[in-house]
Amino acid sequence: MDAWTLPRTRLGALIRSLRDRGYEVIGPSYRDGAIVLDRIESDDDLPNGKRDVQGKGTYRVEDGEDARAFAFAVGPHSFKRWFHVPVERLYRVEREGKRLRFVPEPVTERKLALFGARGCDLAAMTVLDRVLLGDRYRDERYAKRRSDVAVIAVHCDSPSDNCFCHSMGTGPRARGPWDLALTELLDSRSHRFVVESGSALGHALVRELGLESASILDRTRAAEVPIRAARMLKKELKDARDLPTRLGAALESPKFDGLDSRCLSCANCTLACPTCFCTTIEDRTSLDGSSAERHRRLDSCFVGEHSYLHGGSVRQSTHSRYRQWLTHKLMTWVDQFGSSGCVGCGRCITWCPVGIDLTEEARAVSESRSSTHRLE
Repeated sequence: MDAWTLPRTRLGALIRSLRDRGYEVIGPSYRDGAIVLDRIESDDDLPNGKRDVQGKGTYRVEDGEDARAFAFAVGPHSFKRWFHVPVERLYRVEREGKRLRFVPEPVTERKLALFGARGCDLAAMTVLDRVLLGDRYRDERYAKRRSDVAVIAVHCDSPSDNCFCHSMGTGPRARGPWDLALTELLDSRSHRFVVESGSALGHALVRELGLESASILDRTRAAEVPIRAARMLKKELKDARDLPTRLGAALESPKFDGLDSRCLSCANCTLACPTCFCTTIEDRTSLDGSSAERHRRLDSCFVGEHSYLHGGSVRQSTHSRYRQWLTHKLMTWVDQFGSSGCVGCGRCITWCPVGIDLTEEARAVSESRSSTHRLE
């Protein structure tokens, strides 16, 4: 594959080129003690020199040992929130005499450039596309937001202690689709990026920036970066391919017991997850009955009302809700959509207030034997 060299001093020129093409650039930025995804206007907005430290239920950002722009893993945000938005109004209803007028809420179409996307987040977008675009029930609002998106990926060199992307086949090397992919190199010689192109837009950006071909040495060093990162991973989801079968045989495993006293049903894991897509509908009516609105917002299977049918909730206990989430994410998702619903980003582990580890729970359940459980 062709590769070019982008000096660190010209990273801002790449961002400007995207903005000049009409793209709103969304990338990592340091704010309120975390590395979040937000609108960026220049390379000064990036978390330069910052690194994250993650553990079970813990997260902090500290000054790194060098000035790298991407010396971190992933934060609490994912790119999902720009396409499958947390809250949105679907339509308004207005009373006009004895008639009702329905006014659909338009979707603002804009060009978005996802800057610094990691392999796990690109894999998550592919999963969401399969669910919301490629299934029987196509989400047209999501489709409009996904209609013009550029991707500037970064091959990860700084996984967190909670990452297990290698187990899921999603990283550390970003497997696309992307327009450009960057590998950050910093040594005594210079601070630079090795750039790969994956589309016509990517080639156009390379030509516009006038980049020089990368040396064989830099190409070799760049190829080694995600390989080194994979060796740094401390967690794994063992035998991920066979996991659905093993989980299916352990649905009544006693290992699910005890979660009631640990899991808070707070829904942090599902809100931080880049692939969870459940929503609910809320109707709001004015006091005088002259108008009403229908809103859609993200929901979670950890919320009691999520499984509410006539007469009550199907899953009333924390035990049953956690089992639903774990087995759907790692087992029945495969039956529904042809792939796992997990991309190995580790967010659910980091942002769980009590530090429940999905990899440990999945291993414990899949290696256990089923037993008779109480009725939920």
